[in-house]
Amino acid sequence: MAGIRKVVFPVAGLGTRMLPATKVLPKEMLPVVDRPLIQYAVEEAAAAGAEQFIFVTGRGKTLIEDHFDRAWELFDALARKRKQEALAELEKAVPEAGCFVYTRQQAPLGLGHAVWCARHIVGDEPFAVMLVDDLIHARTPCLAQLAEAHAETGGNIVAVMEVAREHTGRYGIVDPGTTSDRLVEIRGFVEKPDPAEAPSRFAVIGRYVLSGRIFRILESLPAGAGGEIQLTDAMSRLLQEEPFFGLRFEGRRFDCGDRLGYLEAIVALAMEREDLAAGLHAALRHYV
Repeated sequence: MAGIRKVVFPVAGLGTRMLPATKVLPKEMLPVVDRPLIQYAVEEAAAAGAEQFIFVTGRGKTLIEDHFDRAWELFDALARKRKQEALAELEKAVPEAGCFVYTRQQAPLGLGHAVWCARHIVGDEPFAVMLVDDLIHARTPCLAQLAEAHAETGGNIVAVMEVAREHTGRYGIVDPGTTSDRLVEIRGFVEKPDPAEAPSRFAVIGRYVLSGRIFRILESLPAGAGGEIQLTDAMSRLLQEEPFFGLRFEGRRFDCGDRLGYLEAIVALAMEREDLAAGLHAALRHYV
């Protein structure tokens, strides 16, 4: 993974946009076809070469840990019933011992604070952050694309995509400098600007490759918007010390923290499955 060994998954959020489904079930465990969102993110990181997976959890998130554990009763039952295909699929989700690490964010103090909670595990080296809500479907894993860009530039990298001007108020927006091919030089970040004041239409999406120096900034960063420690504020300060780039990644992003985006992801991924596409297409004809 081009020097990026560790990936942080901030998964302590309450998932309020998807209530009541997420009242008890962690939003990261919502299924897209037949796998939970968190598994798509972990598989993307693994395909990019990650060696250590760091989950910043909160209360009520133990199902995430259980999902990546070996369920002895289930595994034994499948083995005895000779359901080898199902057993093999479950085995793929069980990590090598010691490469999954869990730590707690004990208060909902923002994304920046969640990332800071992983400081002792990450150390000083460059690392990745993945927001599980953003499911990115691509032939080359999005995180692998960012890692390659990091190897080329040596700078911090965030995934960006162009959004409609009227939607800039929903995202962190990049103030762009020089643009070459898929790389956009970043001169600054503006959090959820009014469309009339947005410096561009390049929105930051939930994939980051960051220098370990950001932990020093997060350590003393005051609360920002919403009374929370904002990762964007820390990146703005880090930008004064190190170069930042946005990567216009190849692939399709689904916002699975939004009901419509979540439903679209299910349909899009199911339509690529040989065992589901024809039946789903026939079923959808009754509704469209």
